[in-house]
Amino acid sequence: MTESGMGRRSFFKGGLTVTAVGALGLGWAGRAAAAAVPTPRIYSTSEWNARPASGAITVENHKPTYIVVHHTVDPGNSSETSLEHAFKISRDIQNFHMDTRGWIDTGQQFTNSRGGHVTEGRHRSLEILRGGKQHVQGANVGNHNSECLGIENEGLYSKEDVPPALWNSLVNLVAYIAHQYGIAPAMIKGHRDFNSTECPGTVLYNRLPELRTAVGKVLGSAVEREEPTWPLLKPGDSGRNVLRAQRLLRAKGADVPADGVFGASTKDGVAAFAAQHGLSRDICAATAATDETGFLGSDVWPLLVPPGGSVSALRADLSA
Repeated sequence: MTESGMGRRSFFKGGLTVTAVGALGLGWAGRAAAAAVPTPRIYSTSEWNARPASGAITVENHKPTYIVVHHTVDPGNSSETSLEHAFKISRDIQNFHMDTRGWIDTGQQFTNSRGGHVTEGRHRSLEILRGGKQHVQGANVGNHNSECLGIENEGLYSKEDVPPALWNSLVNLVAYIAHQYGIAPAMIKGHRDFNSTECPGTVLYNRLPELRTAVGKVLGSAVEREEPTWPLLKPGDSGRNVLRAQRLLRAKGADVPADGVFGASTKDGVAAFAAQHGLSRDICAATAATDETGFLGSDVWPLLVPPGGSVSALRADLSA
């Protein structure tokens, strides 16, 4: 798959409040610039002995809109926390992305290890981040790579929590990126906010409000009210939202049951509907062996809005 159409980057797999500053006319960029934000230690591609990119690195001539949190899935939740391990993970990711995915370089801009070591992913990401006016285009969020900056967090966080070292380094890294670009904490997202994927794992995804709050504290500002998110449905799920999805799919001509159970036929129906609308079948595959085809999430739901309905109304209904 080409980088332009891909989505998953996997390697195998006390300051002023928002209202007060707004009243002063400073905007978020002014708040972030005014805060004293520590610069994290980020190891460059040369320090972990990265291969040269096989093609030209694209530098977007604008700041990113979103900071996107991912998990790597493989090599799992290792107990190894050394810097050498973090460097090896970075090399393994790059090798998979270049040799198996066929991309020009590592897909994400930065990688965060379970030991709390942060490395540069795609070449030039660190250099351009320090400038604070542009960003390197990665390959980690399908159809949104020109507006997103991605961070891979080593491990699988569908059921287990992140270790403290990884969490602390994630807070520091995200705060620094937000500071450099003037990005509000509300724009810190998970991969599943853009594509139908488990990423960054349910446990880590559910901690994103906590991450936004922690980053807001570093930046010295309050965080805006959380907006409803799209539910992620996958095989084995059941209940009201599955039934709602099945009825909406049937209204769009999909051959699925209306029994409230996300079985094989519903999975196939979602996959066919997604393909019909140009969404990649393996856009969110976490590993070469893991199949997320047929998952129904944030890129599929808006396509199911009934005539006369609205995206916001459907999202609110699903969140009720």
